Amino acid sequence: MTRSARRLGRLAGICTAAVAVTLAGLSTPAVGHGENPDQESTQLAAQVPVATSNNVELVGKAPNSQGISGDFSRSTEHFYVSSLDGISVYDTSNPRLPLLVGELPLSNFENEAMNYGERRKDGKLTDQFVLVGVDLQAAGTDPQHVNPGDGQQVIIVDVSDPANPFQRSEVDPVSSSTHTVSCLRQVQCRFAYSAGNRGTFSIIDLRNLDKPVEVDSNPNKDGVQGFKSPALEPSLRFRNGAGHKWNFDRRGHGFHTGAAGTAVFDVTNPTNPKLLNTTTAVANPQTPEQKARGYNDFIHHNSWHPHEGQFKANSAPRLSNGNVLLITEEDYLETDCSKAGSFQTWKIDSFGKPIRPLDKVELTDLGGPTEVVKPRDVFCSAHWFDYHQSGIVAIGYYGGGTRLLDVRDPRNIKSFGYAVGGQTWDSYWAPQRRRNGVAEFDRTNLLYSVDLVDGLTVYKVNNLPKGNAGLR
Repeated sequence: MTRSARRLGRLAGICTAAVAVTLAGLSTPAVGHGENPDQESTQLAAQVPVATSNNVELVGKAPNSQGISGDFSRSTEHFYVSSLDGISVYDTSNPRLPLLVGELPLSNFENEAMNYGERRKDGKLTDQFVLVGVDLQAAGTDPQHVNPGDGQQVIIVDVSDPANPFQRSEVDPVSSSTHTVSCLRQVQCRFAYSAGNRGTFSIIDLRNLDKPVEVDSNPNKDGVQGFKSPALEPSLRFRNGAGHKWNFDRRGHGFHTGAAGTAVFDVTNPTNPKLLNTTTAVANPQTPEQKARGYNDFIHHNSWHPHEGQFKANSAPRLSNGNVLLITEEDYLETDCSKAGSFQTWKIDSFGKPIRPLDKVELTDLGGPTEVVKPRDVFCSAHWFDYHQSGIVAIGYYGGGTRLLDVRDPRNIKSFGYAVGGQTWDSYWAPQRRRNGVAEFDRTNLLYSVDLVDGLTVYKVNNLPKGNAGLR
């Protein structure tokens, strides 16, 4: 049984039970294409989260059931959600109250990492799109089109007109797993990397959005050949290897998380990535004794390299030195919340040396509403996270809700707050925007949580640390 199929089985139970119970209490209708987006009352649900810390308050909810992932537009005030039944576009001109303005029915599982890209010409925005990575898919126009197992298809959805998103093109088949697909850059997104499996990942050439193609790493060999990454090597849990997510900093580094840990590449030439270093010595344990250390019991899930422009080699691990790497280690098959997947900090001494671990926390290390989150038999792994310039990370823990982590001391991760309810897959800090709507890299104190049960929820986080944790 494949990784996606195993999770699909677990999600089926959650969707038929938890989703049905929760949504039964929501009488709020969704706003369709022809309805009035100014009717704020239709966008708010009465249901509140089960529990929040004193520094987190509910702002409101937007209608969207079975949310999986999301992403903010870079140049316009929009947020995009991928759910089990399609793509939704929200107007965030009032970020406290996202308004549903467009939908595209698309039955795909599971597009776990919604990814946004755009194009500009002569300074003007010309194209906006999101990438849909398909694991298991039955397209709305072709219900017989099914990709079993770890799917191998990429769909490009044009969102230039937020009220009318449409499927613009696709790459089918792709030579490796498209569990996630990631643009190297949001602005002028011309290439994207796939999660990968069985030793290789795929590079998608998006320079022609109407005819995207997979890059062939070896044109002299029959068929399309993928690219190799140490993150895809076999591990104790993935005998054939598995990749999960590419994250890119603004200094030309690509961080590939997977079953064998995290690998770092120089991606300044997008079609010829060069390996720099890995976490393999610690994160891909080959013995039970090494596995007990807990830094990769299952799979490295995603990562982020904050303040990369201030990188100082061989210095003390500080956010202000740009030498701290943030990583989620997921284990959604483990039901004991004391070891079901952790959030971790790692130290980059240089881009030629192995990356070393600093600290990690499981859900039960964070305190909070233990009366809500049972210690066993729940979906409670660490999952997607987002970094705030104050040094606070927001992360989804499935049944553990949204957790706020203070990583200003990367050797001592601390809890900063929580909002628990439903099945939270992703949490995103809303960006600060210029007057023309273009997003800054700094974030606001508003938090968007994408939840399989509750849909899209907006929180306000009070008392965030002042200043920028990456600046002296």
